[in-house]
Amino acid sequence: MSRYDPSAFPPFAVTVDLVVLTVRDHALCALLVRRGEPPFQGYWALPGGFVRPDEGLAEAASRELAEETGLRAHSAPGHADTGVHLEQLATYGHPQRDPRMRVVSVAHLVLAPDLPTPRPGGDASSARWAPVGDLLGDAPADGVPLAFDHGRILADGVERARSKIEYSSLATAFCPPEFTVGELRRVYEAVWGVVLDPRNFHRKVTGTPGFLLPSGGTTTRQGGRPAQLFTAGGATVLNPPMLRPEA
Repeated sequence: MSRYDPSAFPPFAVTVDLVVLTVRDHALCALLVRRGEPPFQGYWALPGGFVRPDEGLAEAASRELAEETGLRAHSAPGHADTGVHLEQLATYGHPQRDPRMRVVSVAHLVLAPDLPTPRPGGDASSARWAPVGDLLGDAPADGVPLAFDHGRILADGVERARSKIEYSSLATAFCPPEFTVGELRRVYEAVWGVVLDPRNFHRKVTGTPGFLLPSGGTTTRQGGRPAQLFTAGGATVLNPPMLRPEA
């Protein structure tokens, strides 16, 4: 180690960026913050920040999540605590992605039930929930321009969520602790951007081992007849999977 010279290598910074997704008014929405400082001052961006010298990546992502939303995270669907789902998404390191210096971002995906109006934190001047369909559009040129490479990160996070709810129980992360099959169906419809047949969906989810567990209660919060309430089961992999319909 005596021959190792750290100054022989160019310095760079590490950040964490969060793709925080929730379902609001039957639409898949992402959390955005408006940057209050350069670069990209005034642009909408994903929440995030620099990793501190004394913390790991998961710690930094959890800290940023708490600062931006007041939520705490866990890392597995169906976990017993009240945290939201957080997982590492991908790493982004193009040399010119940040005009300040070489910055490598380790993005994380966060899934949560219907969340309240966000509050801005750090260098953000405001924050809001935005429908993913408005941000990404049908083609890359149709979307809303976001700061840095956050448009690409958001698109990757949305596709990860859409893919994972096919073969895992992750869709329940968008639901409250107790939910109806109809509420779960609307999650799938919002994330996938499709309309699903209610009877076929009910048959699939209630027939998939370990996906849902009856809670013993009912609710009329959707109007009409009382609907049975369920909680997330212990299964993490769905067999058979919930295949996404063709677009």
